[in-house]
Amino acid sequence: MAALLLAVMIGGTGCSNTGSDQTDTAEPPEVATLRSDAPSVAPSASPADERPRERLDDTEEDAKARARPYEKCMADHGVDIHRERAGGTTSGRIGKANNACENLLPLPPWELDPANPEARDFARDVVACLKEKGVRYVEVNPDGPGWSFGGEQNDAESISKGMRFSPECEREVAAKRK
Repeated sequence: MAALLLAVMIGGTGCSNTGSDQTDTAEPPEVATLRSDAPSVAPSASPADERPRERLDDTEEDAKARARPYEKCMADHGVDIHRERAGGTTSGRIGKANNACENLLPLPPWELDPANPEARDFARDVVACLKEKGVRYVEVNPDGPGWSFGGEQNDAESISKGMRFSPECEREVAAKRK
């Protein structure tokens, strides 16, 4: 091995160019290059402009703290989200408040976000984990990332075990993907 390395090093030096046999000119070497003006850099969103994002390892307190700015904004716009549900409302007082506060509404964890191209794979792996833990009736949602328990019979044991083991499986699968 050492002899091969030595031969490559010695042979390689015969191909090198020291520049002593070339005349020194002011012209640059003829190499294809792409020339452009100064690169245009799009301004990145400041952290204050980005929507908050839930995390799989959030505690209940973390989730509540992350939701407070949205809740406050909605209240400032006359909507108490603990009394009135704004889910899907796009018109009227609730819709206007929701439009004004939407940038404060936390996004789902990236692993569960429909915008994540790997979310369906994540859901498939969580379903496999849940089955390993004894959840009989569990499947990946056909409509998007996530999973459902109970099957057509709404099996209570599968629902109970699924609810109990989902957070654990989510964390296990996420840890394997890092």
